[in-house]
Amino acid sequence: MAPHVRILSESLANKIAAGEVVERPASVVKELVENALDAGATDIRLEINAGGRRLIRVSDNGHGMSREDALLALERHATSKITSDQDLETIVTLGFRGEALPSIASVSRLRLKSREAGSIEGTEIVAEGGTVRSVTACGMAVGTDLTVEQLFFNTPARLKFLRSAETEAAHVGDLMVRMAISRPDVSFSYYHDGRELLRVVPGDLRQRLLKLAARDATLFPVDGETAAARISGYLAPPAAARSTTAAMFTYINGRFVRDKVIQHAIMQAFRPILEKGRYPLVALFIELPAGEVDVNVHPTKHEVRFRRQNQVHDTIQGVLEEVLRDSPWLQRREAPQQPVPAHPYTPPPPPEQRAGVQQALDRFMATAPVAPPPRIYEQHEPYRPAETPVATEPPSGYFSSLAVIGQFRAAYILCQAEDRLVIIDQHAAYERVRFEQLKAGFATGGIESQRLLLPDTLELSFSEADAVRRYRDVLEPLGFELEEFGGQTWRINAVPRIVADQNHCSLLRDLLAELMEQGSNAHFDQIRDELLARVACHSVVRGSHPLERRQMEELLRAMDRTDFSAHCPHGRPVSHEITLRELEKFFNRL
Repeated sequence: MAPHVRILSESLANKIAAGEVVERPASVVKELVENALDAGATDIRLEINAGGRRLIRVSDNGHGMSREDALLALERHATSKITSDQDLETIVTLGFRGEALPSIASVSRLRLKSREAGSIEGTEIVAEGGTVRSVTACGMAVGTDLTVEQLFFNTPARLKFLRSAETEAAHVGDLMVRMAISRPDVSFSYYHDGRELLRVVPGDLRQRLLKLAARDATLFPVDGETAAARISGYLAPPAAARSTTAAMFTYINGRFVRDKVIQHAIMQAFRPILEKGRYPLVALFIELPAGEVDVNVHPTKHEVRFRRQNQVHDTIQGVLEEVLRDSPWLQRREAPQQPVPAHPYTPPPPPEQRAGVQQALDRFMATAPVAPPPRIYEQHEPYRPAETPVATEPPSGYFSSLAVIGQFRAAYILCQAEDRLVIIDQHAAYERVRFEQLKAGFATGGIESQRLLLPDTLELSFSEADAVRRYRDVLEPLGFELEEFGGQTWRINAVPRIVADQNHCSLLRDLLAELMEQGSNAHFDQIRDELLARVACHSVVRGSHPLERRQMEELLRAMDRTDFSAHCPHGRPVSHEITLRELEKFFNRL
């Protein structure tokens, strides 16, 4: 009887490995650029065509390879970076598996040219589908030039999962930004279909961040060390915060990672100054002995495992808190406090277990972002989001019938209804009212737009710029008029009128993040409601805001005039009732 278990062919094994390492053109670029950096390159040039489907070419001035090394590099598990089991515990290079090149070669037509110093000629190897077709001598400068053509030509099922050329190019661009931030001493250039999209020259980290990520933001240096790790980098003010983690650049020993422990530590430090759902712009470099971190967790090498997880977490949080404590955003909030003993980090509990506690903490975690500078508009009548127009004949309803008692901490409205005390979260209520008004306006022709007399310019990431191009037909009914200004810069000619006095650049970034997350497959009503909720949130007063009795009564009437819901668009409750019986029971009157 023939055995059922068989050893796979080398070609098939390479294609399976390619499924783990090569997901899309950006995956190929990552592996090739990491190899160039490991080879000591100080100048890296990337060219792609058709989003990387047709061509990916990475050229570097690293130390290059000999003929023998170049041939071995195309063999699976052939690497110069580790030699024994012990080396796996002290990995200091970006690559080490020896799978990338053979995996890439197995699903493409690959041309490898390399020359090492001291050699009078280079070596050129041509491979197709993992099979070497020719090996010849060639003339070239010291370094390596690697071309990948017709990616996934022999695996059409994989090819159909790729997105448009512009989207794939955007993923490559975002990757190059992360790589360039990791090595400010190296020059990088990136071309798509012959057009230069990125070029940076050697400099320091601050210059690199201002060029690629922070742009106009003020950067504050981060520097601290404990026995567990050394932390360095920069952070930006709350005004630069985003609605996703895309602007959180975190590196372990120079390797970009997305790690839950690191992100939790960062968010714990920023919790007093960022409202819920916002993520800071930071670039953190975490250095620790190679034996204290395991990067051999996943083929993408984005996940790591720490030997002393709690200590690393507390080091990151403590160093960031030290910087934030001296920042201008916390000075007005500081007060003498008793020292709080440090507690080891434990992963957060499931949402259903912490929902009640989180709702109570939200009010203390939120703080208003730094206000943008005043802008000039064609219409000069100010828009006041805290106001709601007074109806000529206020409708009767539950909220209109409440008797206003006053405000608590300039954030909650206290009302009386017969034998009940009603507490209203004013921000959630304003947000719900504005959301319903926007939805009604959107259904009758779109949201009213206001042109800017002096248009704003906004530098977007590669993915954000791609989202603008793909979703302009969705953004325009929301009140935005956008125009390409060159490179990744877009000009904002008009904005939704209700946010004209707000930070509409931040709103646009949030909308793009929402569109990228929802994707084109989401139901239009779902996308519309998510976007309108973002606009509503940006258009109303956040945090504590004193209101006059007239304003509170107007809000209650507006709640009755709209198709009101018990929750804000993001799901937070708007009001809460406490019955007289509950109060009397609490005070032992029953």
